[in-house]
Amino acid sequence: MDYERIEQRARTGERVRKIVTYTLLTLWALLVLFPFYWMVLSSIKSYSAYNAEYVPSFFTLHPTFQNYVDAFTAVPLAKYFTNTLIFTLATTAMMMVVIIFAAFAFARLNFRGRNLVFGLFLALMMIPNELVIITNFVTITDWGMRNTFWGLILPSVTSVFYIYLLKENFEQIPDELYKAAKVDGTSDLKYLFKVMLPICQPTIVTIVILKVIECWNSYVWPRLITDDQAYFLVSNGIQEIRENGFGRENVPAMMAAVVVISVPLIVLFLIFHKKIMAGVSRGGTKG
Repeated sequence: MDYERIEQRARTGERVRKIVTYTLLTLWALLVLFPFYWMVLSSIKSYSAYNAEYVPSFFTLHPTFQNYVDAFTAVPLAKYFTNTLIFTLATTAMMMVVIIFAAFAFARLNFRGRNLVFGLFLALMMIPNELVIITNFVTITDWGMRNTFWGLILPSVTSVFYIYLLKENFEQIPDELYKAAKVDGTSDLKYLFKVMLPICQPTIVTIVILKVIECWNSYVWPRLITDDQAYFLVSNGIQEIRENGFGRENVPAMMAAVVVISVPLIVLFLIFHKKIMAGVSRGGTKG
């Protein structure tokens, strides 16, 4: 009887803990998701209905999608999307080539001064971004690359943090695999693509997704290096929409544009969120 009573109390305590935990998680989820809900809700309200609300309404009985139509007609939003897509894909592809070979060199190749060079690379992370932006701006301007895709892309084709992250994953691959591959006559390049990259796939996918998100949300550098609408990204487009498109007072149209710009990143995260978690939590080896 005592054993059954203790077991029942344990089950009751576990049930209470789960109820409290899920209640807190639900409240936190509502708190986090509320801004997104408010953004979507505002985007489907008409301009007159939105301005007529002295007390904000948490729902609408007369949704309209005219704001989304205006988002693509008041300014060249489709052009901004195309520019951002080109910038994101080109930057991510070029960066992956750079960091993969750099991480492989630091992880597997033995050359004089390797640790010193890698230490200097890590020291670059201590330099404030503002100083780097100023230097990049002067360099790109002197090279005549303002208002060009190359001017947008080149300063972002490498990342010390991603090199470090990938190097740590490469180093966790057993040395026996590398020695066995060399005995079989496998070249370093073939070993990299046939062995190391497949093993570190979760980390590779995570880096790609994080870089895509970083490029899509990039604002300061594109705003600084471009003043020609032909090279505006969606982040710059939001400011252009606010100043020369809908006007500062047309909040529903602004929210519609923000929803349209946010959808690709939300879809990307929903599709690859498991890959992101796996890349962050797992090491370079598979169990």
